[in-house]
Amino acid sequence: MSRTVCHSYTAPVASLPPRGGVRQAQRMQLCTNQRTPPRVATLKSAFTRGVSGLTAERLRVASQGQAGFPRTSPHRRTAPPQALFTGIVQGLAEITSIDKQKGTSAWSEFDEFQTMTIKFPPGKVDGVAIGASIAINGTCLTVTKQVGDECHFDLIIETLRATNLGDLKVGSKANYERSARMGDEIGGHNVSGHVDCKATITSVKDSDFNRRIEFTVPQDRMKYILAKGFVAVDGCSLTIGEVEGNTFSVYLIPETLRVTAMGGKGLGDSVNIEVERQTQAIVDTVERYLREKSIL
Repeated sequence: MSRTVCHSYTAPVASLPPRGGVRQAQRMQLCTNQRTPPRVATLKSAFTRGVSGLTAERLRVASQGQAGFPRTSPHRRTAPPQALFTGIVQGLAEITSIDKQKGTSAWSEFDEFQTMTIKFPPGKVDGVAIGASIAINGTCLTVTKQVGDECHFDLIIETLRATNLGDLKVGSKANYERSARMGDEIGGHNVSGHVDCKATITSVKDSDFNRRIEFTVPQDRMKYILAKGFVAVDGCSLTIGEVEGNTFSVYLIPETLRVTAMGGKGLGDSVNIEVERQTQAIVDTVERYLREKSIL
């Protein structure tokens, strides 16, 4: 049976500020049992040495961590996780079925709605949750159903308009990447899966060890595409080569051609483009500032 004894500790205050933490300590009692917890012993030592209240508080926080006490409140709210991709394509998935439903909107030339079933390599979608995000050709899609190695995704009109997923047919291969987890290596760059536009392949040149591909992009996107910067092409994080007018080029190594759908792309094919978000934020901020100052 433990016995609790209350002691009062008085610290010298001659050299301390009039409102120091130690004067407050003089008016408080520290209750300890026969086995003094580390955090109480640390506080007791601090007060008897006459340290300031701020230092004692820092010691208290440190001692909490050493004694196994949580440093943050268990009731503290945390932000919900955001889907994030790295631009490192994990492989190719095959389109196994497409269920198209035509809407009644007279203004749309696209199918209003599609349910696409995609088959992944064995084991690659094990444990995937309904509602999870998977990037298909760089487009963030939501899993609505999973059966074995197949996942179902719903594609609405905006997805079909802004991306090349509406061009895919049964048997087509597409790049895929599951969303990154906390602690995963970001081997490429941060990719959101929100496609900005489509680009068209206008040139393909092969050399002994790499392939140079040139893309034509809508002019309003070119201000975000800078030589040696990042760009996501069908979900692949690539380094931009040359930039001229409304075109830019990339250079692909054999491994990229082997692992991704880029190896099967040719002249006239369409790809999804996502510009690098930090570059976009900087360009837009500078433009807005110059416009407000009537400089631009």
